[in-house]
Amino acid sequence: MFKRLLAIMAISAFTLTNVSAQTKDEKAVADAVETLRKAMVSADKATLESITLDQLTYGHSSGKLEDKKTFVENITNGNSHFLDITLTDQTITVVKETAIVRHKLSANTDDKGKGPRKVELYILLVWQKNGGKWKLLARQAVKVNS
Repeated sequence: MFKRLLAIMAISAFTLTNVSAQTKDEKAVADAVETLRKAMVSADKATLESITLDQLTYGHSSGKLEDKKTFVENITNGNSHFLDITLTDQTITVVKETAIVRHKLSANTDDKGKGPRKVELYILLVWQKNGGKWKLLARQAVKVNS
């Protein structure tokens, strides 16, 4: 009986580990998301430019759309100034060379002329593998209803 219980526990542990384990691509996408988050907070122009594709379309919850150049400019000149960003409830789905990421973004911002405020958004990111690296192709935000 004891051996049977140990066997069941071992099989259960193995199954749970496999269900929650990320694939190599999912891990690489998660790392890219984290790199993007840090670059947005630190306004790191070089990283923002290197992790985004030239065809980037960046949608705000207000409906405003930005291309890559405008997105990078607004982060680095303080028009979109993030004091901090926390991401939760993240899911990653990889289909060949494309990845879809969804998460909740909670942040404190101090955008030029708007003063400090708290932002809570649901985010959809589309990443594309380009030259072996994951790069952001599209982003859309939606306001969280309280």
